[in-house]
Parts: sequence; structure tokens; C-alpha cells
Amino acid sequence: MAAHFGRLRKGATTTAVAAVAVAALSASQAPGVTTDDLGRQSAGAAQPSGDANTGGEGGGATGDSPYYTDLPPLKSPNPSPSASPTTGTTVSVGEAEAGIPATVLDAYKKAEAELRSSKPGCNLPWQLLAAIGKVESGQARGGRVDASGTTYSPILGPKLDGNGFALIADTDNGAYDGDPAYDRAVGPMQFIPSTWEWAGRDGNGDGKKDPNNVYDAALAAGHYLCRFDRDLSVQSQMNAAILNYNNSTEYLNTVLSWLEYYRKGTHEVPDGTGTLPSHSSNSDPGASPSPSTPATPSTPSAPSTPSTPKPGSGGSTSPTPKPPAPSSPAPSPTPPTPTQTVDHLEDANTGKLTATAGSAFGAKVAVRAESKASKGVAKVRVRFTIIGDTDATFTGGESVATVVTGSAGTAIAPALVAGEKAGDFTVRATVVGRVLGGLDYTATVTPRQADTLTRTGDTALTCVPGGEFADQVELKATYKGAVAGKVAATATLIKSADDATENDKGPYFKDADGKTIRTLTDLTTDADGVLKLPKLYADDATGTFLLRVNTTGGAVLTVELKVAAAAS
Repeated sequence: MAAHFGRLRKGATTTAVAAVAVAALSASQAPGVTTDDLGRQSAGAAQPSGDANTGGEGGGATGDSPYYTDLPPLKSPNPSPSASPTTGTTVSVGEAEAGIPATVLDAYKKAEAELRSSKPGCNLPWQLLAAIGKVESGQARGGRVDASGTTYSPILGPKLDGNGFALIADTDNGAYDGDPAYDRAVGPMQFIPSTWEWAGRDGNGDGKKDPNNVYDAALAAGHYLCRFDRDLSVQSQMNAAILNYNNSTEYLNTVLSWLEYYRKGTHEVPDGTGTLPSHSSNSDPGASPSPSTPATPSTPSAPSTPSTPKPGSGGSTSPTPKPPAPSSPAPSPTPPTPTQTVDHLEDANTGKLTATAGSAFGAKVAVRAESKASKGVAKVRVRFTIIGDTDATFTGGESVATVVTGSAGTAIAPALVAGEKAGDFTVRATVVGRVLGGLDYTATVTPRQADTLTRTGDTALTCVPGGEFADQVELKATYKGAVAGKVAATATLIKSADDATENDKGPYFKDADGKTIRTLTDLTTDADGVLKLPKLYADDATGTFLLRVNTTGGAVLTVELKVAAAAS
């Protein structure tokens, strides 16, 4: 949809000059859009024609819903003064546009602070959230929020029924948007329900994730923009994040314009007094504006009865109404969307999903969206979700990823990365916007391993009865010649080389209470593969004793400990 640029205020010499300036800014910051192998949009190269991943039925956080296209004022070095029509007070043009409602501004800054702590490499500026908030909802309709940041009434975009917009069938039973038939973008940052379901955050600490709360929505938007380890201080990565939020070059240009404007200076205004945009990218005059509150239907007035002139008035009677024109033929039915033609998902040669803790999986989950005739269906959004007790994630640290099927109907999930928790978990693939059975894949994370253990020193380990060993046992673990860090190990003082049961005499360790203990569990090598055992003590028994250390992966090392009376 083509954007309708907002009116230009005083401060630009002419409308033509302003348009040229806006075009220059847009051209300098809006490269073409491409889709990478993760199914997300990025910027930096021309869009290949016919790319299956660029269409679909709406994308990103908003489902590509309409947005406000008003542009910031283009200030001249000496802004022209203008008199207020209500008070007559002279104000500088553009001053009001730089004002952001107090609660909304606080939400943006708190979201930036949280992301600075949780994802410092993202470098998210709060002004970017303000720019998106301006374009999506006019800063929560000028800051009409209560003290907790919740809008006084829900902010809803038009229903995404395919009539001039994307077609996204209901995914939340109307829980967020009140519409049980189709999805609608919700809240100050205009998240569609299916995205909010996994991207929602609790930004104000009230225990809820409410898309109509500006603190929750701003924090969710910040995390959404920072996905895939993006660094927003890099312009191309910022462009990719904005396009992923709403896949439109006009949208990108508009957001970047407001970002630049807010970076030059803003100020706080009371809640409810912010300026409201007036132009939308929605070019269909019969559709709802974006965003809006639910409209209350008006009661149609009764049709008026034609008046009959009084006798002798000289007036003529009203002409006889013409019969209604023949009805036009019914419009042709709208062809089904790609999503509506999907009958099922099929596996697309997914490999064995196994990985060692802390490493990437060698295989990726791949599925194929097929029609009843088992033909691949392109431009269908497939959601991959990690389920189970695991700390494994997709590349970028997310547990949910949405990918658009290509020309063959295939969608490949981002690479899986194993965490430190070993065990099985599930990756589920489902079609977005359809109630269809999904596909479940079992993935397995095995513990880190070591196949070799060696002592880092060669000093003999000796002690007198009742004394303590001067040197602590230090070992180094490797796996296939490489350092084996974070590998689990167990150390036991055993009876003999042929009897690995715990000894009941000789050297011993001490627990936290100072009591004798001869088996240590829950040991782990450090990042360099080094394991340093606690200090060893000796009781009154003399002789040669054995310490055995085992690691996950089968590495075993036996160390001799000698206890003998001191020489006279």
C-alpha cells in the first residue's frame, strides 16, 4: 500500500522543497529488502523478483497492518512563529510534535534501560521505540493512558480479513483483539495476537503481559527489534529490524524520519496532551483507520417522507421515485489465500537432531506445507516452537521462530543451539493462521565430554599420618585433543585398582562442615578444562592409596597418594 504523507507544517519554504528533503532522507536510509535463510527480512540489497519469502499474508510484529504516515516537521534554522487559535499565544512551529506524553516517554526509557542490561550488544535507542510508537499509534493516542500505563480503551487496527490488508485468521479466540474471526493489531505498538503470544513482556512488574499497556508493549517491541543478535548501532541492522516489524519501505522511511527528529531533541508533555497524527497508510476509504478504538455502530435514521405541497400553494408534487435499478451480478468469489489451501505439513528430510551441550545442532528442522493434492504451497508462515525443560534456543536466543515457505513450500527453521541442560526436548512446527495438526521433532542434548585426563604437575603426593597433603590435585581434561571445558566429573578415594568402591581409611576430603568425605560429586572443569580438587588430609593409616577421577565421556585418571611416617 502506498503511503499518504502527512501535511507539511510551517518551517519548510515550500511543499516542493519539503518533499525533496524527505525524499533525500528516505533515499539515504532505505536500501532494498531481502530475505535471509532464516526467513526474516533484512536490508542492504535489491529485492529479487518473485522471492517467495517477501509476500505472505502479513508479517512481522504488526502483520503489516496500516500505520500513520504523518512526517515530522522540517524545521528551518529560524522557525516561523505561529499564533495559537485558542489562546493567541505565539509558539514555535514543530514544538508540539517534539513533545511525548510523560508516561509513554517513561516506558520507552525504561525499556531501553532493561535492554541495555539484558542485551547490551543490541544498542537499542529509546528514540527508535518512540518513532515506532508515533507511527503505530500516535504515542498511545496522545498519551491517553492511566497511571500504570494502560490505555483507557483498547487500541485496535482494522481486522486482517484480506480485504485490502493481510489475511490472518483468528489465532487467539478474540482474547486480545475481541475478534473471534480475524486477528487485529493491538495496543500502542500494534502487535498481532499470534506475535504477542510469544513476544509479550511484563514491563511494569504487575505480573501481566498486556499489549494495551505501554510499558509491556514498549519492552516487547525492544526485545523484538533486538532479536537475532542485532546491533542497532549498525544502520543496515536497524533497517532490517524495522522492516521485520512492518515489511514496507515506506514504513521504514517514516520511522527513520521520526527517529532522526526525536534524536534532535524531545520534551515531556502531560499525558493525554500529545499531538495526534491524521494520515494513514490505509488507502481504502471504506476500511477502519489505523489504529482505532472499537467503533460503536450508529443507528440509521428513518427515511424521510416526501412532502406533499398544500393545495393552492402553486408547488409541484415530488417526482415519482424511479424503480430500483437491476441488481448487478454478484462479484466473483475471492480466490483462497495460500494459507487457506494448506492441508497438512510434511517432514522435509530433517536430519537427526543431536548436539553436545553448548554447541550448535548439525541438522535443522525442515517441513513442507502441502495442499490436499500433496503439492507444495509457497508464501505460508510456519511457526517453529521449542517445547520442554530445556535451555536450548534457535540462533539469536529465541524459543520461537516464524519462517515463510519458499517456492517449493518448504520452510527451514533457524539452527538450534544447545544450552547446558542435557536431555530431550521437542520442536513443534505449525501453520500460522490455520488450525491444523503440527509436526513434532525430538531433539537431544548430550552432556559435554572428555576422553583424556592428565595431571598438570608431576610432584609426588605424600603426607604423614594425621597430616595434610601439601599439594592439591590438579587435572586437565581434553576431548579429541581440544580443551574440554564445563565437563562433569567425580573423584573417589578407592580401595584398589581392581576395586573401585570407596575406601574407608587413608586419605580423605572434608565437606563444608569439616566432616570426612571420600567421594566428591558435581565437579566441573573450568572453561580451560582444568579441575582443581579440594585439599586432601590423612588419618592414621599408612601405605599407598588411590584417587580415581572420572568424567562424562569416559576419561579416567588414577592418582597415587602415599602416607608414611616422617623419617627419624
